[in-house]
Amino acid sequence: MIDKERLHAAIIAAITSATNNAMNAANQAHETATNKESVAENKYDTFGLEASYLAHGQAQRVAEYKQALSCYRDLAIVSGIDLSIDLGMLVKLKDETGAELYLFLGPAAGGLKFHFDDLAITLITPSSPLGKSLLGLEVGDEVERQNKSYDILAIY
Repeated sequence: MIDKERLHAAIIAAITSATNNAMNAANQAHETATNKESVAENKYDTFGLEASYLAHGQAQRVAEYKQALSCYRDLAIVSGIDLSIDLGMLVKLKDETGAELYLFLGPAAGGLKFHFDDLAITLITPSSPLGKSLLGLEVGDEVERQNKSYDILAIY
């Protein structure tokens, strides 16, 4: 059985780590953009401009992760077996090759991967095609995405 409280804490830790990495990258990009050596020497020298775009993008990423942290801190932990898939649930899938996949359906930070115990888990959101397809399904159901078929083995 999956300890959902520990899983929830692991998700928050993974997003916190991603936030810290993004903040470091944003700081580095900002330093590069504002460095006096980044000043354009001629109209074709765009290094400083590119660095400022990168700094802006990294700052947006930090803001998105901070918003995701807030969403996950407010997320109600749902426990139980034999439920239909909804927000806050971990889903175990098996594809046609027999490979198992663990997905956590959460409110934000889709695509973020982390490890919990011996499991590799990917966060997905209901706005993703697979997340949308999984909503409301139950153990034993099958879902198809991008010419791949998955059997739902467990819902936690």
